Order: sequence, then C-alpha cells, then structure tokens
Amino acid sequence: MRDSVDRHVEVWGKELDWMDPVKEAIFARLAVLARHAAQARRTGLDSDGLRNWEYKVLLTLRRLGPPYTGSPSQLADHLGLTRGALSARLAPLEEAGLIARTHEDPDRRRVRVRLTEAGHAAFEQQVAAEEEGELALLAALTPAERRTLADLLRKLVVAAEAEPSAPAPPAPRRSRSDGV
Repeated sequence: MRDSVDRHVEVWGKELDWMDPVKEAIFARLAVLARHAAQARRTGLDSDGLRNWEYKVLLTLRRLGPPYTGSPSQLADHLGLTRGALSARLAPLEEAGLIARTHEDPDRRRVRVRLTEAGHAAFEQQVAAEEEGELALLAALTPAERRTLADLLRKLVVAAEAEPSAPAPPAPRRSRSDGV
C-alpha cells in the first residue's frame, strides 16, 4: 500500500541524497494529517455557521469548567489575544446569543463572560462533528494500533515540550555537484 508521501520521499530522496527518508516520511505524513484535520474542522465550522475564532472562544469557556464563566483577562490570556482584540470578538458572540457578559460590581468594572445554552449547544454540535470525522480517520487502525500511535506521539510531545537542550549541529548539506 502506497500513499502520496511515498512518492514525495522517492522524488526528494533522489534529489537530496543526505535526507533521512524515514524522518521525511514521518513529518510529511504528520503534515498531511494536520491539513486533513484542519480542513475537516473548517468544513464542520462552515456547516455550523461558526468561524474558527468563535469556536475557540466557546472552547476556552468550556475548558474553564462549570459554570463556564471567565473574566475577559482570563480569556484573553488563554487565547493569546490583547484585551482589545478579545472585546472585538466577544461583541458578535454576545449578539448571536452564544455568550453573555455580566457585571459583578455595582460600579460595572468587573465583567464576567459566560457560555449561554445556545453557546453550549453550538460548541457541542461542533465537537460531535469533529469526533465523527476523527473517528472515521482512525477507523483504518485497530484499537491496539491507536493506543500504540497515541503512546508514540506522546513520547514525541514530551520530548518537544521538555526543556530545550543545546541544538545539534546541522547535518551537512550536500548537493549533486559535490565531489564532481
């Protein structure tokens, strides 16, 4: 069984004799799967009428746990946004009834953002669609293969998230004209 990555590795293996074909196959396949997953999310969001940034705000509120409420500062930090950028994103979500903003203090300085029932439903619908698509993609693997893949990917993520070590010297780059 061959895939597009096999052809990719063949072509570049001939052009770049220094390239590690196994490494290239791994990262090319990860890239293909990442593109596939991103496209499936975009398709799901388009069909549900949510934009990616709207989904991310709902996701962030949901991650905070019951009662699915957070401060604008907390949300901005989680989303990597400025307070101004977050405020601009909250307004259309509030107009759509997906979130509600409330004031905690009589002087209205402290604001809380809450996921509404409609926001909860929109989030659940998107997550269910993603779950279906992801399970369809993983259907090619047995349960044992899924567990093995999850374990191997965890090992890579742990290494990637570890303290950075001294960078290895770059591999020598050779061209076809070397030694000619």
